[in-house]
Formats: sequence, structure tokens, C-alpha cells
Amino acid sequence: MRKKEELRLKRHKRIKMKMSGTPEKPRLVMHRSLKHISAQVLDDTTGKVLFSLSTKDKSLKQKFASAGNIKSSVLFGEIFAKSAKEKGISKVIFDRAGYLYHGRIKSLAEALRKGGMEF
Repeated sequence: MRKKEELRLKRHKRIKMKMSGTPEKPRLVMHRSLKHISAQVLDDTTGKVLFSLSTKDKSLKQKFASAGNIKSSVLFGEIFAKSAKEKGISKVIFDRAGYLYHGRIKSLAEALRKGGMEF
């Protein structure tokens, strides 16, 4: 594993110790790679994934020419917020998974807020 990724995982572990998702307010975890973004909503009390979505999904793959840029993260955030609202999830704890809050993560968070999610 590369040094940069190890440092991110260390940050994520430190952040995760301070936050925990509940059924009323689950934890929304992000993951980004060079080409894709994924997000999932977790209930940490039961250890279950309530909802997840990725740019790799067959239904979303056609909407993105390249899913590794800010424009696509905004679109993904709006789609994710709409889908989560349909599942009854509106209040979450935002877990950036050790990534710095800028670029794609920041634009995704702003798109989620714009889509009606509260955190």
C-alpha cells in the first residue's frame, strides 16, 4: 500500500472513532478513486448498509463520460440525494473517509445538501 493511502486510512480511523451512525441519523461514507466515486449509508449499531450507490452501477454508468471530475461528482451527489430521499434517508452524519474536504468531496457534499440531505 502506498504511503498516501496509509495516511488517509489512519485519518479515517481517527475520524471514525468520534462518529457513529444510528438508525435515526446514519453515517454516509464516501470513497473516491481516480475514475469513480461511491457512497454508502451505514447504520453502525447493527452494522448494516442501508443504501449505497456508485458511478460503477449499470444504471448510472451511461450518465458519466468520466466519473473522475468535479462536474460528475456534483451530478452523482444530486442523484444520490434524490435516491436516498426515496428510501427515507434525509439526515446523515457525513464521513469524508479521511479525504481532504476539497475538490470532488467538497462538491459532492454541497450537491448532497442542495439535494435536501442534512448534515
